[in-house]
Amino acid sequence: MDDDLRVTDDIALPRAELGWRFSRSGGPGGQSVNTTDSRVELRFDLAATQALPEPLKERALLRLANRLVDGVLSIVASEHRSQLQNRRAAEERLVAVIAQAIAPPPRPRKRTKPSKGAIERRLTDKRRTALRKQERRRPQD
Repeated sequence: MDDDLRVTDDIALPRAELGWRFSRSGGPGGQSVNTTDSRVELRFDLAATQALPEPLKERALLRLANRLVDGVLSIVASEHRSQLQNRRAAEERLVAVIAQAIAPPPRPRKRTKPSKGAIERRLTDKRRTALRKQERRRPQD
């Protein structure tokens, strides 16, 4: 379990469920540049994983629906020149995306009434603005 990717204290993604693809990074360069397969694509089958409890998996599938292709989440990293660094960056990104997707929804906002002072300040500002605009007008004949 210590080789797994830790999402929260009690949830970890097993590395056995991660799929890797490597390719050459794009970008400018001259002779013999980008000859190593440093670009990393990390694939995680969110729909089939057993690492997440069912309610959290459903929440993640719902929240990440626009990023999934057949239930698979794909993360690409190519900002580093080293494949190892790109692998680490992709893993960190995957953990962040999953953690955000399974986070509980925020508590609903409790409606509050503006204070009397706030209402009075708003009305005073409105009167001041109206007067300023009225003074800009051309005098009527």
